[in-house]
Amino acid sequence: MDVAPWHLRAAIAALDRGGIIACPTEAVWGLSCDPLDERAVMRLLDLKDRPWEKGLILVAADFAQLEPYVIVPSNNAMKRATATWPGPATWIFPASDETPMWISGDHDGVAVRVTAHPVLRALCKRFGGPLVSTSANPAGREPARSAFDVRRYFRNELDAIVPGLLGGLAKPTTIRDVATGHILRR
Repeated sequence: MDVAPWHLRAAIAALDRGGIIACPTEAVWGLSCDPLDERAVMRLLDLKDRPWEKGLILVAADFAQLEPYVIVPSNNAMKRATATWPGPATWIFPASDETPMWISGDHDGVAVRVTAHPVLRALCKRFGGPLVSTSANPAGREPARSAFDVRRYFRNELDAIVPGLLGGLAKPTTIRDVATGHILRR
């Protein structure tokens, strides 16, 4: 499903103003913002009641958008990740010095995904870089599965809601360590 141009423009304008948007992802609705905007990220974390130390996922339209944030530990590690991208696979890479601590949390790595979801992919392309992606729910609550759920959780706290369909996964993406291939979250 393609996103309507005016929805895309409204979402990008909100992101450029330091806003937080909601959009469908591979499995659940997500909240996104500019990962380099500390105020936006802190506001997002506050909305979710999520500690910054946990870290956040960055999603992108292609790996080039993620390169400034990661260190590729080996050719084999990169092959592991690219074999699953674009797609619903999140990998932990060693974080580069460019990765803000409010993204990596208290970890040495950063979780990244090259998404195949058409709405999220279009947002990243139009934004010109990766976006924060975290489930649209307050901590301890079930992830939102519809725009209605998003509105119920966050009322008027968001700057834009981009319509679209979920990607069909039953649960959030698997997270793996790119250096070892070990699964950290199923």
